[in-house]
Amino acid sequence: MKDEILHSALRQFLESGIREMSIKKLIAPMGISTKTIYKYFKNKEELLEGVLDLHYNQQYQLLENQSADQNVVPLIIDIWYMAVEKEYSVNKVFFHDLHYYYPEVEKKTEATIGHKIWNQILQIIEKGIKEGLFKEIIYPEVVLEGVAVLYNSVVRTEHFKRFAVSPYEIWLNTLVHYIRGFCTKKGIKELDKHIKTLKPFGGNKSVK
Repeated sequence: MKDEILHSALRQFLESGIREMSIKKLIAPMGISTKTIYKYFKNKEELLEGVLDLHYNQQYQLLENQSADQNVVPLIIDIWYMAVEKEYSVNKVFFHDLHYYYPEVEKKTEATIGHKIWNQILQIIEKGIKEGLFKEIIYPEVVLEGVAVLYNSVVRTEHFKRFAVSPYEIWLNTLVHYIRGFCTKKGIKELDKHIKTLKPFGGNKSVK
């Protein structure tokens, strides 16, 4: 039952935000009592912490599975392709609520699971340097921070809302060009080849 509660709460938080979702609203689709929720979680904050652990552990597991099979350049592109595609479907109120109303829960999650994801991507970049796909002169931590800043700007702010293009086009014109900038000629060839295999997402709608 605990897992069912976490999966249901995760879906509802991502769709509707956190602050407006009371315990009563959260249990409505599950057909359970508030007593059942409090059997597993002391309060809403503890439930949110469990939800975030589930959310980011899912992302980490997906990243680990991909890392075992893919070449470096297609992998680094796919990581950010899937991240932008997935977060495009998330109500931005979720991130706003998390950042402004539950900062301690956000910091705790980033310090644990977020750190694991960060280190995993750093290892991929370092591997790309060794294989001659990324330039030797780059600092992996710096370029990853740059990608992360661009990513947050694209999916969690209104900076690109005024452009009447799809999230896919925004992704191509920001994250992909940034990654292309630290690729070697060999890496660029792999990047361009892989981009052709990807399907656009978000239709013709502008970023919400």
